[in-house]
Amino acid sequence: MKPGYSIRARLLLGAALVLLAFLAGAGFAVQRAHADSVLDAHYARLQGTVYLLLARAEIDEAGALQMPQEFAEPRLTLPGSGLYAAITHVRRNEEWRSSSSVGQAPPFRRAQPVGRWSFGTAEQGKRGFLAATYAVNWSGPAGLTPLVLSVVEDRAGFDREIATFTRTLWLWLGGAALLLLAAQTLLLHWGLLPLKRVAGEIRRVESGDQDGIQGRYPAELSGLTDNLNTLIQQERVRQARYKEALSFLAHSLKTPLAVLRNTLGEPQQLPAVVAQQVDRMDDIVQHQLGRAAASGSARFARPVLVGPVLERIREALGKVYADKGVGITLDAAPGLAWRIAEADLFEMMGNLMDNAAKWAKTRVVARAWREGAALRLRIDDDGPGFSDTESILRLHVRLDERVPGHGVGLAVVNDLVASYEGQMKLERAELGGGRVDITLPGR
Repeated sequence: MKPGYSIRARLLLGAALVLLAFLAGAGFAVQRAHADSVLDAHYARLQGTVYLLLARAEIDEAGALQMPQEFAEPRLTLPGSGLYAAITHVRRNEEWRSSSSVGQAPPFRRAQPVGRWSFGTAEQGKRGFLAATYAVNWSGPAGLTPLVLSVVEDRAGFDREIATFTRTLWLWLGGAALLLLAAQTLLLHWGLLPLKRVAGEIRRVESGDQDGIQGRYPAELSGLTDNLNTLIQQERVRQARYKEALSFLAHSLKTPLAVLRNTLGEPQQLPAVVAQQVDRMDDIVQHQLGRAAASGSARFARPVLVGPVLERIREALGKVYADKGVGITLDAAPGLAWRIAEADLFEMMGNLMDNAAKWAKTRVVARAWREGAALRLRIDDDGPGFSDTESILRLHVRLDERVPGHGVGLAVVNDLVASYEGQMKLERAELGGGRVDITLPGR
């Protein structure tokens, strides 16, 4: 399979996009806030200039406007300084202009409601200006005299201040972005280093240089490494089980084959011996296949409802032992579920319930319940019980040769229980017969 996308590349790209979007948004917000602040400062200075004009303006007895030659703001007396002022005598239709406006044509405002401020921008050709206007009714010897005071300032200084701040802002933000991207690259490399180590260990496991994942990893990866080790161990156990089963199978088939070979000289006994030994070999093959196919782990199995499995087994056995009249009672909670391969559960309970029904007189009781973190399975019958609880777990050992069977069922169940690291006990049941008690530990 070809390698897919790189997690590091995706994280770096995502972090870079988020970082750039954040810095761009923050930069524009700061730039706009600074521009508004500088504009307010310029308007405040223009307003102060208007107050300066009001403080120095005088109306004589004839109603004429009198202004001094010099002001505290030197730019008002310097021609072409960029700061210009004008006072319009509305009643006489006269206008006073500051000395700085000589040879200039500033865009003064003349129409303004009395007592209200007006701030804004104005254009004169290709030049832009900031303007502040205020109208008053001057009270003097000649009565109320309406005056309109207008101050404009060339916005070239404002634009230079904004441009300088913008250039500095984006220069620093760009540098900060590069530093943050470098830091994020280093952090991602450090954060993803455990994944690189895991990949290296997996490659060494595949090449046979080590048996499993041995390093210590963060909590986010410990579950993955534990499960990988479990899978590796399960695969090796399964391979060992297949090899062992093949070895046992080859060894176990030697005796039936020897019996058949020796019977070739006795033609009259050959059919019966062949039938007997073929059944025996079939049981041996089934037993070894059952051992080899046992999953032996419940970690990756889906939860199986125990009750429906027992019910299906009871229905099948009811048909098999219908003539015997054995009653099979089930006791399992409806919602009882356990992580176990369904085939293994069928194999275990099917063999045990079949064995109990085969030996029982009238009753078989199958129970399943949860006890702490373990699953308990118990099958009781009212038959003769077990006289030898050790040898019966070996292959081809039966208590009574008169009862059909080949002594394979309990041995298969014992191997299955052992593959799940469980325990199986053979005891005397309260019904008077045998009891098989199985405990499967939780994972």
